[in-house]
Amino acid sequence: MNVRQLHTYIGLFIAPSILFFALTGSLQLFNLHEAHGGYHPPPILERLGRVHKDQVFALDDDDAGPPPPAAKPDGAAPPPPQHPDHMDTTPGLPTLLLKWFFLAVALGLVTSTSLGLWLGLTHVRHKRVGWVVLAAGAAIPLVLLLI
Repeated sequence: MNVRQLHTYIGLFIAPSILFFALTGSLQLFNLHEAHGGYHPPPILERLGRVHKDQVFALDDDDAGPPPPAAKPDGAAPPPPQHPDHMDTTPGLPTLLLKWFFLAVALGLVTSTSLGLWLGLTHVRHKRVGWVVLAAGAAIPLVLLLI
């Protein structure tokens, strides 16, 4: 096996994970996987964010964090805890521009990886082996995630 073939097979194997991390990472740039303000993300985005950050699809009840504090006797809800990272939710212009730049990088990575998949699958000597390697690269993380 020459270096070009090895590169093709490695690329086919890791391409599903690269696509996954580029797409879920781009969602996280703008915190689309977390509830904030009046926004509540679709459950699938929350779960994909958990896979990206914590390598679990669904958190157990034990991992969900402490229960919310009880209501005060007068019926008023306690104020939400203030975390230093969430005090000012408005990013400055440099931060916002950097987020958009990283989004463009993620989209470029998705495009480049997709083109690499096409090249790898159409120009590999043993096409069936290429498809098997690609399927393994997609199936192995899914199986590990579900067990």
